[in-house]
Amino acid sequence: MPQDVIYAMIPILGISCGLLAIFAGAIFRPWLKVKARQIELDAQNIAEKAAQYAADKGRLEERVAVLERIVTDQGYSLAKEIESLRSVPTPVIPTHEKELQK
Repeated sequence: MPQDVIYAMIPILGISCGLLAIFAGAIFRPWLKVKARQIELDAQNIAEKAAQYAADKGRLEERVAVLERIVTDQGYSLAKEIESLRSVPTPVIPTHEKELQK
């Protein structure tokens, strides 16, 4: 390549690089804003889920406390005795075959 062509290409390449940087910035900047907005929305969703989980955790802790009171209550042993009586097999009373066929 002759030197005249090389010297003519230098300003063209310089201007091209500047224009490329301007256009890339014009495209890249909105993309960054979109990504930042997505991160904000994700953070809000995560915060909402964390609040829901905290509320569920509190509700479950209350239920466990109630169950602990039921188990440690004296009435539970009475209910347990009643349930154990239900598991005792009841005697079978023989009946007539004619009554079973009806």
